[in-house]
Amino acid sequence: MENNDPRVFFAAERTLLAWVRTALGLIGLGFVVARFGLFVRLMRPDVIHPAHTWAGVIGVVLAALGAASAAAATWQHRRFCGTLAAHELPPRYRLAPAPWLGFGVALTGAALAA
Repeated sequence: MENNDPRVFFAAERTLLAWVRTALGLIGLGFVVARFGLFVRLMRPDVIHPAHTWAGVIGVVLAALGAASAAAATWQHRRFCGTLAAHELPPRYRLAPAPWLGFGVALTGAALAA
């Protein structure tokens, strides 16, 4: 039996969490961009503003891109963890929370984009 080296597994966890963080940033930016027209109207209600239809489209695309990146990263993480041998996983470590977080962010981003 080989030595247990948890660095391989934890590197995969860090990579997944970095992608989830990036996805959250894209989803948040998409929400802000989609609501940009409302913000402009609230700041200057006395001025007639043109319709910012492009902001809604770009915001939805950014939120969908964030949801897709979270889903793809989580799927890749699950595939990678399936290739690890039992001795490469930390003892008594639960594998479920990270994929739940990733797929939860993906579903939330998709719902926000819709």
